[in-house]
Amino acid sequence: MKQFARWAAALVVLATASLPSSLSAGDAKPDFQIISKSIDASVRLGAPIKADAALAADCLAEGRKWAEKYRAEADAARKEMPDAFKDGGWTVERKYDQRSLVVERYVSIVRSDYTNTGGAHPNSDLDTIVWDRSAGKRISIRPFFKDLADDGAALRAIRDAIIVSLKTEKLKRDIDEPADPEWTKAIAPKLLKIGAVTLAPSTEPGKSSGLTFHYPPYAVGPYAEGSYVAFVSWDKLKPYLSAEGAAIFGGTRPKGDEDL
Repeated sequence: MKQFARWAAALVVLATASLPSSLSAGDAKPDFQIISKSIDASVRLGAPIKADAALAADCLAEGRKWAEKYRAEADAARKEMPDAFKDGGWTVERKYDQRSLVVERYVSIVRSDYTNTGGAHPNSDLDTIVWDRSAGKRISIRPFFKDLADDGAALRAIRDAIIVSLKTEKLKRDIDEPADPEWTKAIAPKLLKIGAVTLAPSTEPGKSSGLTFHYPPYAVGPYAEGSYVAFVSWDKLKPYLSAEGAAIFGGTRPKGDEDL
């Protein structure tokens, strides 16, 4: 009962936090928007992203494709179930926000989605992008490591550090955990399965203090727990870093960054 009460309270907070940012006062006009009887779909780019023409074009192209896909789905749903749209159509929103800029080259972006398609509750999702300004393209974190093979030593060490970070965060939220929590199985020591990653900002200008892994609701716990961010300090990564990786890490995580 105690656990249920905590989850219920968390669900209220999550529902409030999940309100589309288009409802926030003073929010800028969307960079792309579709408004019809079926849907209100919008895409927003953060100011630092819009300042980089190549990065902005890349994000906006992806965002437009995402919005158009939802429009097609909403139009089909409205045609099949018109009564479900009597009080309004779907609302979907995608936002791209810059998280860090490291050595004036690597841009980390958090991509957050809000979708309300008439289900039991709105949904939210998170993903990340690491953009290489010099190459003008998206990259993985693979170049920063000597070997990032699936199930290899580096990814196993990172996975273990992620789980420690998430368990610490769950304790902060007063969430009771079983001795062998099922959610840990969702974090695999594979680059495409370990979580959406960004380079964390640092107290040392131009450097990164480590990696942050972003998990949307449902990923590592019930929906009511909301989203999570796990931090892995660069000193835990040090044995596995390539020369390129060693050059971009340093300092510590800024205190305010822990409030993500």
